[in-house]
Amino acid sequence: MYKRILVPVDGSPASNLGLDEAIKLAKEQGARLRLFHLVDEYVAVSSPGSMSFSTADDLFETLRQGGRKILEAAQLRVRRGGLEPDSVMLESIGGSAADFIVEQAKKWRADLIVLGTHGRRGVKRLVMGSDAEQVVRTAPVPVLLVRAKTAARVPRKPRGARR
Repeated sequence: MYKRILVPVDGSPASNLGLDEAIKLAKEQGARLRLFHLVDEYVAVSSPGSMSFSTADDLFETLRQGGRKILEAAQLRVRRGGLEPDSVMLESIGGSAADFIVEQAKKWRADLIVLGTHGRRGVKRLVMGSDAEQVVRTAPVPVLLVRAKTAARVPRKPRGARR
């Protein structure tokens, strides 16, 4: 039985699907939810558009505000599901999001991590990396991956079938 479920959130559709699944589980199990958001300042500093801010402080404050909005939206989603969540927002300058997720799971003593994932495969996964995969490999607790819905696929005809 799960009592503490950690849910990393970033506001993406994949993250929201993971959150919805975590809400269902928490209600069924009588568990607590902790929402976790990481503000990665390195990503912003290394982006070409980041220079449009007058100072780095302005940029970082904008990122923090965005993180707070993401957490507020996730909290509202949880409350609409009939639960009251905890939430944590951390800031990073580089580093792996997976490392922060795993560290938060250890620190909070979570017994499950529920994580929405894009489910990338092949070259996309190799090029972009996979925080979800890293969490699965290093987490001290079970990890439930909730894959984002993909576009409907056209069924392939069996080999030798006529058109």
